[in-house]
Amino acid sequence: MEFNGFQLISGAIDAAGQAALVEEVLAAANAAPFYRSLTPSGKPMSVEQTSLGAYGWTTDADGYRYEPVHPLTRQPWPPMPRSLLALWAVHTGGETPPDSCLVNLYREGAKMGLHTDSDEQDLTAPVLSVSLGDTAVFRLGGAARGDSSRTVRLTSGDVSVLAGPSRRFFHGVDRILAGSSRLVPGGGRINLTLRRARA
Repeated sequence: MEFNGFQLISGAIDAAGQAALVEEVLAAANAAPFYRSLTPSGKPMSVEQTSLGAYGWTTDADGYRYEPVHPLTRQPWPPMPRSLLALWAVHTGGETPPDSCLVNLYREGAKMGLHTDSDEQDLTAPVLSVSLGDTAVFRLGGAARGDSSRTVRLTSGDVSVLAGPSRRFFHGVDRILAGSSRLVPGGGRINLTLRRARA
């Protein structure tokens, strides 16, 4: 599927690759534990998060931004798995490698409101996301919050790319379909979002 630069590559990662990636991410989370951040208004996010790479996206009373260290441990983020860098190289046409991978853990009931990815220095660099575990009902809108939108189901092993005009489109996750996968221990969905935080 392709729409205004948005691409959905269904089944991009096979079952063995998905299991290996979940194992790597959870191992990294032992050093950089999942946490629930607060929006600048003080509202807790429904997802738990951590990051991989040189920079991690975070939010608190000081706003949305990228930081080189985990907000709780104050240690650098773990490196990105080579398999993620390979996916980026294949599906972004050889763009400069990402320096940030946001890891969002969606347990039952978690969602993500409509937003744009706009905290990066170069807003023309693509954003690549990997879905692992439960299916997500993903919503893709337009350049303005009030534009019409469509929903797409993202299943485990799918890769999606926001590039071209869609790079600035509003998007979010309406809900996850709890129990649709047994991949993630304890249930739920892991979403890996690769970005270029610094130009």
